[in-house]
Amino acid sequence: MAATATAVTATIGATAGGPANPQPTGPQARPTAGQGPKTQTEPRSAEHRRIASSVLGKDMKYTLTALRSRTDPLAASVRLQVFTFDNGTWRETDRALVGEADSWFWFPLTGRHAVCAFSTSSTQPAPVAVSMLITPSVGCSPTKNFRIDNGRIVPA
Repeated sequence: MAATATAVTATIGATAGGPANPQPTGPQARPTAGQGPKTQTEPRSAEHRRIASSVLGKDMKYTLTALRSRTDPLAASVRLQVFTFDNGTWRETDRALVGEADSWFWFPLTGRHAVCAFSTSSTQPAPVAVSMLITPSVGCSPTKNFRIDNGRIVPA
């Protein structure tokens, strides 16, 4: 969202004759002694955003998290996590990727309507169905099915 607002502001300022955009002052603009400027292919810090969560009863929780690629700023992964409530705190019991690593696009995953389907159940084994937006023009992904058996994720 912030990147979109910044781009819109820069466009409006440029067409309205506003002040010039400032030059970036990030670490790549100031190399340290003995090192050249950083390249775009160096790993970046992990950025993640929770995109969906489902709490069943008082003791089971499922989350979907978008994980931005460390090497490609447009790519992302989706992680499904299972938590149980134990001794007053949520504890992760398992995690799995939905699809392949870095096979999703970051901006559709973190935008509006990113989750096409996220179905959970408290039966044993618990079925979980996930479908994510690929892009607005392509639409939703085929549904990925899992089952949660005693806190462990099993592909269905």
